[in-house]
Amino acid sequence: MAVSIVVTILGVYGGFKEVDSNKIKMLQTFGATRLQILQKVIIPASIPTIVSAVKINVGLSWVGVIVGELMVSRAGIGYLIVYGSQVFRLDLVMTSVFILAILATIMYQGVAYLEKKLMKWR
Repeated sequence: MAVSIVVTILGVYGGFKEVDSNKIKMLQTFGATRLQILQKVIIPASIPTIVSAVKINVGLSWVGVIVGELMVSRAGIGYLIVYGSQVFRLDLVMTSVFILAILATIMYQGVAYLEKKLMKWR
């Protein structure tokens, strides 16, 4: 989970820095506050960067959860994968991986739907 937070912060910060400085200067010339600049220029221009960071972090978050469960958990998908491999139950392992793939796909499709709604104006 911490890996995805760091990646998201760095990616979004990079997107914020790539906003056209002339637009920011224009708003400052008209007396816009920092909050207005953030709301009217920086966030709308950074929506594609934010959405792509979230898409990447859907997968990273699942990896973090599963690795955590593989190491210390007594329940969950990661635990089922380890337990199934220890008792030679390939059906348990593959079912767990299949469930993991379905959940990750559902989350990714949710982000893609959100992207479609947010990017409607483009």
